[in-house]
Amino acid sequence: MLKQTPLYNLHLELGAKMVPFAGYHMPLHYGNGTLHEHLHCRKHAGFFDISHMGQCLILGEDAVHELGQLIPGDIAGLRIGQQIYTVLTNNDGGIMDDIIITRIESGVMIIANANCKDKDFKYLYNHLSGRCCFNELTGQALFALQGPAAASVMQKFSAQAAKLAFMQACGTSIDGIKCNVARCGYTGEDGFEILVANHYAEQLARLLLAEDGVEPIGLAARDTLRLEAGLCLYGHEINESITPVEAGLQWLLKKNHNQFPGAEKILAQLQHGSEKIRAGLLVEGKIPVREGCEIYNSKGLAVGYVTSGGFSPSLAQPIAMALLDRIVADEGNTLYAQVRDHRIAVTVTPLPFVPHRYYGKNEAAQQLEKPNTDDTDLTDKH
Repeated sequence: MLKQTPLYNLHLELGAKMVPFAGYHMPLHYGNGTLHEHLHCRKHAGFFDISHMGQCLILGEDAVHELGQLIPGDIAGLRIGQQIYTVLTNNDGGIMDDIIITRIESGVMIIANANCKDKDFKYLYNHLSGRCCFNELTGQALFALQGPAAASVMQKFSAQAAKLAFMQACGTSIDGIKCNVARCGYTGEDGFEILVANHYAEQLARLLLAEDGVEPIGLAARDTLRLEAGLCLYGHEINESITPVEAGLQWLLKKNHNQFPGAEKILAQLQHGSEKIRAGLLVEGKIPVREGCEIYNSKGLAVGYVTSGGFSPSLAQPIAMALLDRIVADEGNTLYAQVRDHRIAVTVTPLPFVPHRYYGKNEAAQQLEKPNTDDTDLTDKH
C-alpha cells in the first residue's frame, strides 16, 4: 500500500494529479501544468513537498569520525549548522546514494533519497559502532521553498533563516512553529528546505502557500528544474556502477582521504581519468532525447547513452545529460542520438544548462567562521 505524506489531503484540495513515487502518493503536477510550474519557480517561488525523503540522525562523540570513513567527502571540518553534499560509495567505487549531511551539536543529520533511504539506513546502522546512536526520523515533514522570491518570503517569517548562506542551516520558528531551515535545494535557484513536525506540516504549508508569488510545484517540474541545473538524479546520472569521478562529482572528494569504500578505484580514476564522464547535451531541433537513448559519433560508433533528457522550458529546446566516452566529451563536439527513425545532432555543452543562483555561495566559507548564536537545537524533534 502506498504511503501518504502529511500534505496528502492538501495536495488533493489544490488539484494535484497524484502518482505513485518511491512508495508514496505524490503530486506530479497541479492544475496549471508542468510548464507553468517550472517557469513560475524560475521567476517567483515554488513550494515542494519532499516529505517522502529519508531523514536520520547519527549521534555521539564518534559520529563524525565513523561516518567520515564511509564517505569520500570531508565532514571533519564542518561547523555546527554547516552542510555538505556527498555520496555513499560501495566497495567497487559505485554510488549507493547521494546525501546531504548537516553538522549538529550532538552529531550529524542526514537527508537521503526516498528510493534509497531503507537500504541507506540499514547500511549505516550496520557499519556504525555501538558508540554511535542511529535514529531514523519519521515524525517530520520536509518542504522546499525555491526561487528568486523565496528569500523575501523567508525574511517575513524568520530573519535568522533569511540570513543563511548557501549550505547553512539553523533552528528557528516560523509563525510560532519550531522548524529547522537550510539554505539549499534541488532546482539551481536560491531557496530553503524546511523540516517541521508532522502535526504542524499542513499549517506551515498553508502559511507559505498563502504568500504572494508562492505556488505548489509537482514532481514533473522538480525534475525539469534539476535537469536544467545539471544536478544528478539517483538511478539516472548516479547508481551503484557509476563512480563519483564518472558522474563529474570529483569535487566532493576530500584531499588525501583514502579510507572510504571503493577508494582505490575512485582515486585511480581521479589521478588517471575515467573512461566515461557525465556531460551536457544541447539537442538540435524539437524532438527530445530521453533516458537510455544511445549516443553515436560521426562514424556511427556508440560512445555513450542519455541518462536524463527532456524539454527545457527556460531554453525552449530539448536538453540532456549523458554518460559519454571521455574521448568524445569535449565541449562543442557534435554527436548523434538515434530516436526511432531520426538521427538527431547533439552538441556537448558545459553544465549547468541554466546558471545556478545560490545565495552567498562564494561567501559561505567566510560566513561560517561566525559562531552560531541561535539557541534552538537543530536536533529538536518537536
